Amino acid sequence: MGRKTVFRGVALPLLLLAPQLAITLVFFFWPAGQAVWSAFLRQDAFGIRTIFVGFENFSDLLADPLYLETAQNTAVFSASVAVLSLAVAMLLAVLADRQIRGAAVYRTLLIWPYAIAPAVAAVLWIFLFHPQVGLLGRALNEAGLPWDYRLNGGQAMLMVILAAAWKQVSYNFIFFLAGLQSIPKSVLEAAAIDGAKPVRRFWTIIFPLLSPTTFFLLVVNLVYAFFETFGVIDALTKGGPAKSTETLIYRAYIDGRVNLDIGASSAQSVVLMLVVIGLTVIQFRFIERRVHY
Repeated sequence: MGRKTVFRGVALPLLLLAPQLAITLVFFFWPAGQAVWSAFLRQDAFGIRTIFVGFENFSDLLADPLYLETAQNTAVFSASVAVLSLAVAMLLAVLADRQIRGAAVYRTLLIWPYAIAPAVAAVLWIFLFHPQVGLLGRALNEAGLPWDYRLNGGQAMLMVILAAAWKQVSYNFIFFLAGLQSIPKSVLEAAAIDGAKPVRRFWTIIFPLLSPTTFFLLVVNLVYAFFETFGVIDALTKGGPAKSTETLIYRAYIDGRVNLDIGASSAQSVVLMLVVIGLTVIQFRFIERRVHY
């Protein structure tokens, strides 16, 4: 029987929690509070005079057709990245879970891309699909298939989706592989003895047992697509051409950092935060009903 640790008083537990609480307050709650307050303010071009404008920043934002187009781009981009990265990761996890020679090596190689920084991942895709110096991009043009993601909005969106999804596949792969290894082999062997084909075993046994992992990764991947893909977009397309790959997080950066409109940028950050919170609540409210723990 293990020994139970009992703290006498509250001083020591609070001291142990203090570093984490300080980091959370300084790097999360304080910036979030500053963003919310700045969303109700407006500054002049030089940042000298600040006035309280209430919800005017939000009303201007929702009346801007370019912002609504950016929101549509973000919805397409986020859904595509989440679905593509989850599907590819699950397929690779199923293949890597098989009893084959060198399986440990394959698993290690599949995990490595997660250690690559988003900007570096984008540069790798530029080396592949740049129309002049990229291996595949130049091959497409030489084959008579016009390819230039710098001028074609559809091709640019495809590029950032592929780069962002590729970056996240390794993260999903780790969780899916762990989930597959926790499924009792006796259950799969019994289904095989009963005559169930591999595809049927996957949809009737493996996928339902992986539903908690899939649900968790769905939430994580949507948050990743909304917030953590800035580096990929900035290095690949910088939101172009003609704002075709501009997402909400990149638009907030452009308005706040480049255009120095802190009020509008803060309002966009608040809207983005509310959208992500709403999506997470909807997922836990409706999608989780189909999850079997």
